[in-house]
Amino acid sequence: QEWQNPFATWDPRDFCNISEIVLPMDTYWSPPIFILERVSGQNPELNYMVLMHNGSFNSTRPFQVTLTCGLIILKFPFDTQTCNLSIASFLYPVTDFVMKTRRTPPEIMNDSQSFFLTDGEWKFTNLSIIEYTERVDDKGFSVVTYMISMERRPTLYILNLILPTCALYLLDMAVLFGPSSLEEKINFQIAIILGSSMLAVILNNSLPTSSNKPPIIGTH
Repeated sequence: QEWQNPFATWDPRDFCNISEIVLPMDTYWSPPIFILERVSGQNPELNYMVLMHNGSFNSTRPFQVTLTCGLIILKFPFDTQTCNLSIASFLYPVTDFVMKTRRTPPEIMNDSQSFFLTDGEWKFTNLSIIEYTERVDDKGFSVVTYMISMERRPTLYILNLILPTCALYLLDMAVLFGPSSLEEKINFQIAIILGSSMLAVILNNSLPTSSNKPPIIGTH
């Protein structure tokens, strides 16, 4: 965060060439902001800010938060999800408090990719920024929304779900139209049902239950 306070300025030549100082957050006014999608999180212990001689404040505080995000898993495991992170302050209207991003979306995306250290299920693909005014009770409030796009890595699901499912269906067709006896076909069909049920259990444990539409792989 960066903001200006014209009442907190001094001439460094009058104070031993001191051009900046570090102060606690409660020393001066600081912008109160909220993350709208926040469910839970860990508050930072670094409650300090840097004051420049020209009245410029700079505060860098790390947050670790859990956000709500609506998922669309129809194309699972080849899906791409977009989650929003909205920063706002509903204590001051837009006539008194306006938030702006200092850097462009490509610059923020490059920094975000450098901090994205885990090589897990999701791949960070895109980040866009929307600055707008939210109307609440006939008042406008400044809001900045970061739209984060994540692409699922499907390799593990292809090996554990799609390939075994296709193999079961191919075997089912081969036995159904093969020269086997009726008893052998019935026994094999029971084995196919048990295998499909096991794959369905694995799929159910791997997917969230908050999506409006089930995945295509789960409906076939």
